[in-house]
Amino acid sequence: MTFRYKIRVRTAFTLIELLVVVAIISVLVALLLPAVQQAREAARRTQCKNNLKQIGLALQNYLDVASAFPPSLCIGPGNFGQWSAQARLLPFLDQANLQNLIDFQAPYQTQTNVPKMRVSTYLCPSEINDRASLRDGIDQYPINYVCNQGVWLVYDPVGGQASLGAFAPNLRLAPQNFTDGMSNTIGFSEVRAFQPNVKNTTPPGPIPPASTSVIAGLAPSGEFDPIDSHTEWVEGRVHQTGFTTAFGPNTVAAYQTGGTTYDVDYSSAEENMSSATYAAVTARSYHTGLVHVLVMDGSVRGMTSSIDLGIWRGLSTRAGQEALGEY
Repeated sequence: MTFRYKIRVRTAFTLIELLVVVAIISVLVALLLPAVQQAREAARRTQCKNNLKQIGLALQNYLDVASAFPPSLCIGPGNFGQWSAQARLLPFLDQANLQNLIDFQAPYQTQTNVPKMRVSTYLCPSEINDRASLRDGIDQYPINYVCNQGVWLVYDPVGGQASLGAFAPNLRLAPQNFTDGMSNTIGFSEVRAFQPNVKNTTPPGPIPPASTSVIAGLAPSGEFDPIDSHTEWVEGRVHQTGFTTAFGPNTVAAYQTGGTTYDVDYSSAEENMSSATYAAVTARSYHTGLVHVLVMDGSVRGMTSSIDLGIWRGLSTRAGQEALGEY
């Protein structure tokens, strides 16, 4: 007796099997994506810190050549360039050809032979606005690493009083000017490009603001620009290439206008020869919970957004004689 078996060959998944496979893949992707994002952010933070280290080396090389650090800008008759400290560091960042095109005795707006190029060392890889801007009638590129110009006062032309920061208008500071110690004074910090800004308000007075509500109260008397700060690496004014420590890192200074709330920077007046400049230009970054800073001794550190305000302000003065303790 012969038995014949009919073999049934399956050529596809059943619907249930397909759904199970899809569910497993979805779970794996959900687990993998955060890890990939964390790895990318870690790489961006590493590159950000490396940019600051390169700026630190440039500062030391500038010091070796000039016996002092560059001013934040120059104000006065016969020097109308008002170029930034960052512009003066170009030869030490492999940008000598670019600096050779600059006439520091003439306004940058008039120098059509100077390409307003992107300087990669001045841009954080996490910056979401890595694009050219049209400011002052010329194409510019923004900046993410700016110099420390003290707590609140930036410059007062009466008597030439300037901030106690690591950089100041018309001052070429040397290591002996840092009586707090180079390792206790911040040189550069991160900021965000295209930051909203309020400037040219009624005089706020010399006392640093106790809260961000002070800025909101001053704002209606001034000029508001939703994309003004840190858009020009060439300009030495504090709202472009500087920061202050009136508020702690990543502090939101909320100002509402036209039905929209903005996180603003503030400067009472642009640095000039007639009125004092007080500023709350806050250190900000796209790195969660911190900003990277370059200390004047060349080290790079991460400062948490929760750092004590007194310590943060103390780190921005070169001769404040603060007892900082641990930070």
